[in-house]
Amino acid sequence: MPAKPAPIKKSAKKAAEKPAETEPVPEAPPAEAPAAEAPPTEAASSETAPAADGAEAPAPEAAAAEAPVAEEGAAVEAPTMGPADEAAPPTDAPAEAAPVETAPAEEPPKPPTPPPPAVPTSAPQSLTVEDVNDTSVTLKWRSPETIGDSGLDGYTVEYSKEGFSDWVVANTKLTMSNSFVIKDLTTGDMLNIRVVAVNAGGRSEPATLAEPVPIREIVDRPRIRMPRFLRSRYIKQVGEQINLVIPFCGKPKPVISWTKDGQPLDTKKVNIRNSDKDSILFIRKAERDDSGNYEMSVKVDSFEDKAIIIIQIVDLPGPPASIKMVDTWGFNAALEWTPPKDNGNTGITGYTIQKADKKTGEWFTVLEHYHRLNATVSDLIMGNSYAFRAFAENKVGISEAAAVTKEVAHIQKTGIVYKPPEYKEHDFSEAPKFTAALSDRAATVGYTTKLLCAVRGSPKPKIEWMKNQMIIGDDPKYRQINNQGVCSLEIRKPCSFDGGVYTCRAKNALGEATVACKLQVKQVIFQDDKEKK
Repeated sequence: MPAKPAPIKKSAKKAAEKPAETEPVPEAPPAEAPAAEAPPTEAASSETAPAADGAEAPAPEAAAAEAPVAEEGAAVEAPTMGPADEAAPPTDAPAEAAPVETAPAEEPPKPPTPPPPAVPTSAPQSLTVEDVNDTSVTLKWRSPETIGDSGLDGYTVEYSKEGFSDWVVANTKLTMSNSFVIKDLTTGDMLNIRVVAVNAGGRSEPATLAEPVPIREIVDRPRIRMPRFLRSRYIKQVGEQINLVIPFCGKPKPVISWTKDGQPLDTKKVNIRNSDKDSILFIRKAERDDSGNYEMSVKVDSFEDKAIIIIQIVDLPGPPASIKMVDTWGFNAALEWTPPKDNGNTGITGYTIQKADKKTGEWFTVLEHYHRLNATVSDLIMGNSYAFRAFAENKVGISEAAAVTKEVAHIQKTGIVYKPPEYKEHDFSEAPKFTAALSDRAATVGYTTKLLCAVRGSPKPKIEWMKNQMIIGDDPKYRQINNQGVCSLEIRKPCSFDGGVYTCRAKNALGEATVACKLQVKQVIFQDDKEKK
């Protein structure tokens, strides 16, 4: 029985019927069927027979199943024509005579490089208790220092009772906030609390409170009420007594502790007395070693308040390390010195320089509160020899000892002739000139008035007052005053006839100058006088 021709899939048939849009197929001349290809069934049976007997050749149905199925209406490449396809009945499309080349198979894409594994964040920072009462604890912390590329998913808050190793998760969902309130706790419990940061890499190292937190109501949080004078540096001299009272508050009774520069206090030198309201720091006799940072801590359960008191014990400074004479010339001597090795635990505020004549041996201060490290001492006496010494000063006082020069300054007599400079005397001669002129005035009958002006000149000018170009002279109605160049004319109880033009004239050997003003004297008319008229 001859074998059946291989079936053709619908999609392949449709693709054969419809030429591909991307690659147009050239038209082929109509093919004439040769006589040898007339029986299609025999050709198909002869080509497919070995495939049926052999195990390696796939069945026609399997080959059809492995062929790609194209969607309807999609442009696909024409399949390669096989023997079974050659024996298939001809279709209406003339594409049977033009075989389409098969596209080369593409290489499979390489798999993407997997990302590096996620790393957990570092532990949260600065976990503290912000509030606590009978049933809840409020926590606060800072974000981890290292978060990583995977970001931060949130935080988990856990707690366990003291003495137990089981940790209870307080938040059912991760929280992104840096604070959390653990609620519904049992009064009187002692809880260990920790916070863990979570991201794609897993859990971080936990941030755990150093001490268990007692669940109870804090009536009054601890607080130090630092006096104002202790908020800045507290300075005392060596040998003085220190008695500091620092008030505080807190309920229940706080626990008070003191440290100096991070170390416990030496009870042999420093006495601490604590009461319910204050703490007293007492030093009977202060020494330089007592200087430092004193820290006071007031603690109620997990709440704590701290304050730092800076105490500085100062003393007199030592003398300058050295002093030397640099040069001497004429009546002068140049000195230089170096700061003291011991400044008395405070800054050097100045130096005191003294000189002593070798004839008398008495010391006299020539510079005091001097800030530089070099100076020139002048006005020395010719023929004498001088020694010099320097003291250091600070806020406590002047040093007890001094640095003395090893050399002596000799002030020579010979070769020194003092000739005072000659100065030409200035000629201050000047003609009179008014620096302030008279101003027109209006006066009232019966009320004394005054005219003022100012003049300068050398030699001192003579002042004359005139009314309407007539010299007033010694008329008792007028009072003339000239005080340091300020000239005034006082008119006592003027009447309407005293109005006019007043002139002040100043003259000396170099010339004269005048100023004038107009004075108007008005009569006061009362309301009763108007009614009578």
